Formats: sequence, structure tokens, C-alpha cells
Amino acid sequence: MTKFTGTGVALITPFNADLSIDFDALERLVEYNIANGTDYLVISGTTGESVTVTPEEKKELIAFIAKINNGRLPLVLGIGGNNTANVINEIKSTDFSAIDGILSVSPYYSKPTQEGIYQHFKAISAVTPIPIILYNVPGRTSSNMSPETTLRLAKDCDNIVAVKEAGNNVHQYLELLRTKPNDFLVLSGDDDLALGVALAGGSGVISVIGQALPKEFSEMIRLGIAGKAKEAYDIHFKLMPITGLIFSENNPSGIKAVLSALEISNLHVRLPLVEATDNLKARIKSELKTLGKS
Repeated sequence: MTKFTGTGVALITPFNADLSIDFDALERLVEYNIANGTDYLVISGTTGESVTVTPEEKKELIAFIAKINNGRLPLVLGIGGNNTANVINEIKSTDFSAIDGILSVSPYYSKPTQEGIYQHFKAISAVTPIPIILYNVPGRTSSNMSPETTLRLAKDCDNIVAVKEAGNNVHQYLELLRTKPNDFLVLSGDDDLALGVALAGGSGVISVIGQALPKEFSEMIRLGIAGKAKEAYDIHFKLMPITGLIFSENNPSGIKAVLSALEISNLHVRLPLVEATDNLKARIKSELKTLGKS
């Protein structure tokens, strides 16, 4: 599944001051990423504030991004949740004609056993007509999908082709890379660990900071996949401060502050999230200046 290698970006959902979707900003963001080396786009993930986007708005986002993209990059759509039946119903009612894969988060809040996680994804796999990227993010779901469960799904379900691993756990990454099938992709969901994962044999990243600095971040990942550690780490060290800053309060408020400073989008988020503090905005602007971005 080479279309999911390299740098995918988890797009924000830009909002106007009245918290309606800012489609002009979204077009700027998509075009900016296409022009600067991003390999694929992820719609309606956590960074896209998917939990506060209505089903109708989600359909509008898909249609709009698909139109702007016009087949230039692969598109991945977030469809997941902790009600398996609802996830299945959404999949059955979704038009996948412009979508190349789905990103499906491990069930949150309910804290299922490993068997429950396995059965959840097996049921989703049975009704999904396109490739599936599993998404393990224990910090948000309150449960960890073990490497054994991930690889059991990879073996048993032909359309489960990758995992976005976001546990910030180096050992778990290495265990997945050590034991995975040759054609199964391990993607970093941790921007700070993405280069190390690529150098260890991973296939890339689904990134947050990448959408703001696509040229630099995607080049770093390409170098990492190619095993060019020194050149890749030269970029990594430059990007470390800004990468840390965007997650210092909450996501996506941090990345929206970066995109606002770059005049691509604005700061607005929907409750219960709040905008980045003045202190964080000032630190982000200072770091962007250091990077030659302002």
C-alpha cells in the first residue's frame, strides 16, 4: 500500500468566527500541502475536531476536499468510535468514490479487552470496501491495542493494511516492526518519534505539524525511510521545538496557532477546546521566526 507511505497529514477543520467551517482556509491548507510535498491527506481525524463536527458537516468536508484535491493525493477518512454498530452504519452509508482508505480509532471510553478490540475491528473489516488503517492512541482511548492484537488483525483481515501507532511507546513500535508481516505498514502517530520509527523500518507518519511545515517534515521522513539518518536528523533537530510547542496545551489549538501565524487559517476551535494562550502564540511566532517562516 505505497499510497500510505511517507507523510500523511491529519488536517485541521478551520472555522470562522461564528464556528461555521471556513472553506476558504481549508482550500488554502489543502493546496499548501499538495504544493509542498505532503504524500496524502487525512480528513476528520482527532486534529480535525471530528467529535464536534456534525454528520452533515463531515459530508461537506469530504466533498469539498475531494473536489479541491481532484485526485492529486490519496485521501484517508476518519471513521471510528466506541459503538461498533454505529461505525458499521456510517461505513455502509459513506460514498468512498474519492477515498483511498479509512483511519479507524480503537474504541475509546468503553475500555474493551483485547478480544473486544479485535472483534470490533473484525466486524468493521467485514463491511469496509477499501483499506483500513488501525489507529491506536491510548492517551485518548484509555486502552492500549497491543501489538499482538494489531498483528492478529493484520493476519486475519486482508483489508487491514496499516496501523497508526500513537502510544509514544518506543518499545511497542519496535515490537510491531519486529513481528509485522512484510506488507503491513507501521505509521507513526507521534510527530516527535516519527523519524526514529522511519529509520527503524516504519513506513511513515500521519502528522499534525506536517501540515504547517510540509516541505521540511515530508523531506525528513523521506530521508528517514531511505536510511539517511544524519541528513534526516539535521531537519528533526530544527523542528523539535515547534513540534513540542504545538502539543503543549491541546491539539489542535497548537497547530491552529501555527497556521494562523502562517496566515493559512485562524485560531478558532469548538468547545470544549479553547484557543491557544497568548503565551503559547508568542512562543510559536518566535520559533517560526527562528525557522525563517515569518
